[in-house]
Amino acid sequence: MVIEHDGFGAELRRRRIAAGMSLSELAGKVYCSRSFLSRVENGRRRASLELAQLCDEVLDAKGALVGLAPLPGTDAVPKAVRGGAGERAAGAVGSPEKKDGRHDHAEFRRLLRRGDLSHAAGEMREAERHYTAAYRGAEGDPRAQAEAVIRMARRWSDPGQVDRELLQSLRGCLAALDGDGSAEAAGLRLRLEAHLAKKMALAVSQDTAAGLAGPAEGARLAEETLRRLPDEGDDEVRCEVLTECRWARYDFMPAPESLTLSERLREAAARQDSPYFRGEALMAVAIDQLRNGRIFSALATANQYRKHAADTHSALARWQRHTLDALLDLWHGRFDAAAEWIFVESLKFIELLRADYAVPADNLTQTRLGQAYWLLRQQGRLAELFTSDLAGDVERHAYFPVWRAGLALALCETGQYAEGADLFLGCVADVDRFPPSGWAVPALVLLAEVCAALDLEGGFEAELAPVLPTLRARLAPHDGEQIALGGWPTVLVGPTARACGVLALAAGEPETALEHFRRAAVPARSSQPELARLRLAQARAVRRLGGPGGEPHAVRLLREASRGAETYGMTWLGGQCEGLLEEPGRA
Repeated sequence: MVIEHDGFGAELRRRRIAAGMSLSELAGKVYCSRSFLSRVENGRRRASLELAQLCDEVLDAKGALVGLAPLPGTDAVPKAVRGGAGERAAGAVGSPEKKDGRHDHAEFRRLLRRGDLSHAAGEMREAERHYTAAYRGAEGDPRAQAEAVIRMARRWSDPGQVDRELLQSLRGCLAALDGDGSAEAAGLRLRLEAHLAKKMALAVSQDTAAGLAGPAEGARLAEETLRRLPDEGDDEVRCEVLTECRWARYDFMPAPESLTLSERLREAAARQDSPYFRGEALMAVAIDQLRNGRIFSALATANQYRKHAADTHSALARWQRHTLDALLDLWHGRFDAAAEWIFVESLKFIELLRADYAVPADNLTQTRLGQAYWLLRQQGRLAELFTSDLAGDVERHAYFPVWRAGLALALCETGQYAEGADLFLGCVADVDRFPPSGWAVPALVLLAEVCAALDLEGGFEAELAPVLPTLRARLAPHDGEQIALGGWPTVLVGPTARACGVLALAAGEPETALEHFRRAAVPARSSQPELARLRLAQARAVRRLGGPGGEPHAVRLLREASRGAETYGMTWLGGQCEGLLEEPGRA
């Protein structure tokens, strides 16, 4: 039966309105942009069979919309699930001059579309199955296979580990495209190299790298790929390269430079109108705004991400949204709300995603573990770390230096100072192997917290003296209004300037410490719990500096810190404040 070009659109509009659903609501449920769906309804674009099936299911049309759908391979794919260069790759293999029997071109396009729909919904196992089938079916066509591998490379990988299978596939596709001088092949090579750079950079050290292809090599490849990215051109290529190269360089470029890349990605994603890249861009911008101390800007971006997560109906997007919400709850002192997510709801999500979406469980486990650790620390409950399974999880992830630093801090704050000092010194011995930025910053800030704990306890001057210069030198480039962000994102560890200050205080330079603390007050003003910690540190510096009026000033700061600790239930911090108030002059 021949259907009029706008027959599907008219029926779709009628059923949508009858269901009381707006264009935006339906677009979110079928993983399609509102503008594209409007053109479908108006008869200016034709829907794919997959889109028709989704609309039929959402509107409970019982097959009526599917019956009006165009035959497979006739025309457009929804912008939300297509990709400019990728769709051209699918179209190219289906052009008359390439119908040489090597593979079924229509089937290849169908598999890519189904994989994209599954990926948009967060169904990673299903997406992987479709992409793999597309790759195998496209044997003999390097461009088509490259497109399938690029889609595969968007999957999550275990943090700190190298995805060797994908590394091999990406390199194989690059080799197969060697010598192809077309513009399409050039775009594919840029996208492949960007993914290769990120997968190489995922290693947390050379010990977890694939041969010599470690994180520094991945960052170098990303920098070269960004240099070759044209200022104008296909926005999908730009989005893919900016997304992957930003992550590849995350540990090797300053936080302000990372924010610049994120902003470029957000602009390209807006032009591309792709839910996948829009989500990647919003999360990247939020992360980099937090790292640069722009908390209120990050709040606005987080609100945009919440709307994005609601529109996409993806379990992965909802996981990231709740993780970001918990991070902000921890920062602002909403500990009860954070605990509900960390100890109750996140466990349900982890089981759901692990069972149904084939997400590497370590991503989810480490994020939850980091937030649980920080909540216990803020509430003065770190002793519970050692009486639960959390300590075992921390030790199992000790290949990440940030976990070793966190464990050393936990030992100190539970009175096990000698054990904490031993672990601390072992961590500091590896500092020279840390990258210049990224995960190194929260690790260094945690090590500075250990220094503060050992300095306050006293008796560890011999251990601290030789390592303080190294820690201060490594943190110096991050001084100012930056905040150390643990994870991607997991917790805000605190202003880097406060960490620089406690190191200066431990080195016997209270005046320098106070200058650092003044800078730390700018980002700390958005967090009352962080202000309480800062005031305790300021009081110690004021006492060590001495001078007229010093003791009354220190007492006032300690009382303010104590009130903040009581308000937010920070028992360890409150105990430290009370101890110093009871011993005038002690710093």
